Amino acid sequence: MELRILGPVDVLDGGREVPLDGAKQRTVLAALLLAEGRLLPDERLSTLLWGCDPPATRNAQLYTYVSRLRGRLGPEVALVRRPPGYRLDLGTATFDLHAFERAAEQGRAELAAGRPRRAAELLCAALAHWRGTPLAGTTEHLTGRELPRLEELRLTALEHRIDAELELGRHDALVAELTSLVAEHPVREKLRGQLMTALHRCGRQADALGVYQHGRRLLVEELGVDPGPGLRALHRAVLHGELSAPAAAPAAVESAPVTLWTGLPPATLPAADPDFTGRADELALLRARLRPDPAPGPVTVVTGPAGVGKSALAVRAARSARSDFPDGQLYADLRARQARPRDPTEVLGSFLRALGAHPREIPDGLDERVQLFRSRLAGRRLLLVLDDAADERQVRPLLPGDGPCRTLVTSRSPLAAVEGSRALQLGPLEFPDAYQLLATVAGRERVAADPASAARIVELCDRLPLALRISAARLATHPHWSPAALADRLEPPDRRLDELRLGDLDVRESLRPGHRALPPAARIVLHLLARASASTFTARGAAALLGIGEPTAADLLDALAEARLLAVSAEPRPVFQLTSLVRLFAAELPIGDIVGAVPERIRALAG
Repeated sequence: MELRILGPVDVLDGGREVPLDGAKQRTVLAALLLAEGRLLPDERLSTLLWGCDPPATRNAQLYTYVSRLRGRLGPEVALVRRPPGYRLDLGTATFDLHAFERAAEQGRAELAAGRPRRAAELLCAALAHWRGTPLAGTTEHLTGRELPRLEELRLTALEHRIDAELELGRHDALVAELTSLVAEHPVREKLRGQLMTALHRCGRQADALGVYQHGRRLLVEELGVDPGPGLRALHRAVLHGELSAPAAAPAAVESAPVTLWTGLPPATLPAADPDFTGRADELALLRARLRPDPAPGPVTVVTGPAGVGKSALAVRAARSARSDFPDGQLYADLRARQARPRDPTEVLGSFLRALGAHPREIPDGLDERVQLFRSRLAGRRLLLVLDDAADERQVRPLLPGDGPCRTLVTSRSPLAAVEGSRALQLGPLEFPDAYQLLATVAGRERVAADPASAARIVELCDRLPLALRISAARLATHPHWSPAALADRLEPPDRRLDELRLGDLDVRESLRPGHRALPPAARIVLHLLARASASTFTARGAAALLGIGEPTAADLLDALAEARLLAVSAEPRPVFQLTSLVRLFAAELPIGDIVGAVPERIRALAG
């Protein structure tokens, strides 16, 4: 669990935001976090919530806020009552202020030890924890007391980071940032001195002297004081051309740990399918959404049933967009291994290594890996492809933070709960494209010699790219088979799924994960629908067939559609369709001894 105050006060659990009730609850959480494990008296909490005029019911309200917050945080974080107040024990949870302070202190130590490159990396990572104005969403009584201290911590770390980058000879890149910072904090002499240093090293001595004179006038007119001795000494050094060069030329500065990935932009996309066919409109839409400008959403989800070609489309689109992402492309196959989705902690480890992190620099915990990953991506233009995601919980930790990065996800689910996501729904290929895919892989001359049989194969495969590819590859590897012979082999329902298997390509196995994830009631309903004579169903028709209420039937059909085991059309009312391959898959699975009491079992399982 991740507790955060360096921006809007919030809580993340496995990358998913935990809902908080409002400003008062956020204030209680932030105040307890800032107490650093010490007991926070009721009187103090009351002042931070209501100021000097608390309501008569303050004790009851405070108890309610704490009780609800305890329920939101769960057992991982201990929020305990110790009269006369409350105390928060973080346990294994992380707190962004602690992470910031730890990295900032390490960076300052590295800078003092003469290792500016490492110092700059640590201080950048520390500052990446700041997501905006700290304590956002809390009361003015809390922000009035705590905001100045937090802002001072941030500015001090920022000054140390700029010192490190000046030591690295990055003065050219710092001038614009420092100009903005000095305008925002005009009487902060450290920043003004850093801007003078950067300007002087860029050969702009007059501008550096002008910055000093402007600051001197401000200090005299607004505060009635002269610049401090450090700024005056810097002014003399600039005036007489005695300002020292960076402590070490960039090439001579200590190097970060070297890995095989050091200096190499990651390019881990798999090869595009050379036989990819059709999907011109979908490709154009994905290319538009992947443009690294502010308009498209940062996350695009390609969704659809098993075998529909989600991965092939995503990789094709990603490879065509490589020039838009000069800092690299990262790919991860998230499919379940041994019935368990791939752990995002493991995936982040591989991503961080591909981004140049040395293995000993990669933290063990998920939250810290997320923070380091997003810090590494800050300011970069990079494309991520997350293939075959199980759910939102698996995806959220793998998403970059704000910036020009884009993420392309494939999943049976549309992942609608992922913030900023936009879904692209894939269906079976249009017949001409499906026919062309069969001909491309099997050989155009063989297919052209018997177009009627080829058309039979296309329809027996439900126009699904996976089934078509298997059929075409089997034709290609059996030159003595004609299209008619293969169509005859596919025709019998009891052997079609056995025929649609070649090497690690298997239509039956592609359907298992979606079926495995179904609730028991939906699984039973799928089996029963597969044994019905009809292939399309309304909620009313399914209810009559199954002997259950229409609302329950609608919910179960929706669950099957969300698992992409039923197709659905919404006009004029929802009609659900069971495709032939899914029907064959479901019909062959045993349903045991439940057949005699189906309605009662469905009611019980569906609640």
